[in-house]
Amino acid sequence: MPLSGKRILLGVCGGIAAYKAAVLIRLLVKSGAEVKVIMTASALDFITPLTLSTLSRNPVFLDFFNKNTGEWNNHVELGNWADLMIIAPLSANTLAKMANGQSDNLLCCTYLSCTCPVLLAPAMDLDMYQHPSVQKNLDNLRRVGNSIMEPGSGELASGLIGQGRMPEPEEIWERVREILLPQSLLLNKKILITAGPTQEAIDPVRYISNHSSGKMGLSIANEAARRGAQVTLVLGPTALNAAHPAIKPVNVTSAEEMYLAAADHHKQADVAIFSAAVADYRPEKPAAEKIKKDQANYTIPLVKNPDIAQSLGAIKRPNQYHIGFALETDEGYGSAKKKLKSKNLDFIVLNSLLDPEAGFQKDTNKATLIFKSKEEIKTPVITKEALAKIILDHLESLMGTTETTSNRL
Repeated sequence: MPLSGKRILLGVCGGIAAYKAAVLIRLLVKSGAEVKVIMTASALDFITPLTLSTLSRNPVFLDFFNKNTGEWNNHVELGNWADLMIIAPLSANTLAKMANGQSDNLLCCTYLSCTCPVLLAPAMDLDMYQHPSVQKNLDNLRRVGNSIMEPGSGELASGLIGQGRMPEPEEIWERVREILLPQSLLLNKKILITAGPTQEAIDPVRYISNHSSGKMGLSIANEAARRGAQVTLVLGPTALNAAHPAIKPVNVTSAEEMYLAAADHHKQADVAIFSAAVADYRPEKPAAEKIKKDQANYTIPLVKNPDIAQSLGAIKRPNQYHIGFALETDEGYGSAKKKLKSKNLDFIVLNSLLDPEAGFQKDTNKATLIFKSKEEIKTPVITKEALAKIILDHLESLMGTTETTSNRL
C-alpha cells in the first residue's frame, strides 16, 4: 500500500462537492493512510459525519470541544499529527478566512497550527472562482507555500458551465502521492547546515553576537528532511529546536566551535548549506572574571574568526554542493557575487536588512538567488518555509543537471 503509515488530515467545507470527500477518504484509506476529518458547520448540510467517520474509521471533528463531555479537540495536536493536510472541497468562505488568518472555527485554527504541507482543492461557482477577491486570496495562500489544485471545468450546481468543479478524488489522490512520495534527488543525501548566531565571550557574563534567530536555517533543515535527506544541523545559541527525526542537531556556541563541528561533518556531506550568522571577530583574550565598570573607556582587542564557508569551500570535493548566504545592509549584489567566487559556492542567497519584512527574527524573507552560470532569481516577500523550498528546488535542479552531464560523459 503506497501510503502505508502516512497520516492525512482532511478538511471538508460546505458545498455540493462535499459528497466527493467520501470517495477521497476511501481511496486514501485503501492506500494505507490513516485519515482524520474536520468538517465545517456548513459541510453538515451536505454530508453526514457518520458517513465520513465510517469510511475513515476515526471520529470526525466538528468543533473546538465536545459539548456533551467538555473534551477539547486540540487543534495544535491535530496540526502536528498530520503528514499532509487536505481541504477538499475548499469553499470561498473558508478560503477568505485562511488567507487572512482568521480562526473562528476548528478547521481554520488547525490550518494555522499546521506544520506539514497543505493541499487545497477549491470548489465554487464559475463567477465566484473568477472574482478578483477570490483569486487574490488564492494567490496569498499560494505565496506562503500551499499547494493549490486547479478546479475542473464542466457543469456546475448553478447550471453554468465553466471552471469551478472540485478536482475528482482520483486526481487529488495522485497529487497526494506526488507530495508524500516525492522522487527527490535529496533522498538519503547527507546535508550539512549551519544556522543561528554565534556568541563570542567577552567575560563570563557578556558576549558579542547578532540578532539571528536560526529560523531560515531550520526551515531549510526541515524541508530537506521532508525530502528524505539525512540532515546534520550545526546550530548556534537559539530558542529554536529541530523536531524532524531525520535532523541530527549539533549545538555550538562560538564561531570556533561551529567551524570545528562543520569541518568534521563536511567530510561525509553531499551538500553544505552555510546559513549561520557567524561573528566575524572575537575578543582576543576573554576576561576570566566579570569586567568591572570602573574605567571611563575600555578597549577590547579583537581577532578574526575562521570563515567557515571559505575554509570548507577550499577543500570542496567535485561531487559536493555548497550554498551560501549573504545578509547586507545595502544593495549588496556586488558583495554577494564576490563571495560566490571566493567561497567556491554553487549559488548564494542574498537578502537585505533594507526590507522591513526580511532579515533577522522575521518569519518572512525576500531574497535574490545568484548562480555561477545562469540568471539570478528574485523572490517577493515570502515565508522562510517557502524560501527554503525554492532554495532546495534549485539545488535539486543543479544536481539533476550535473547528473545528466556526468551520464553523457
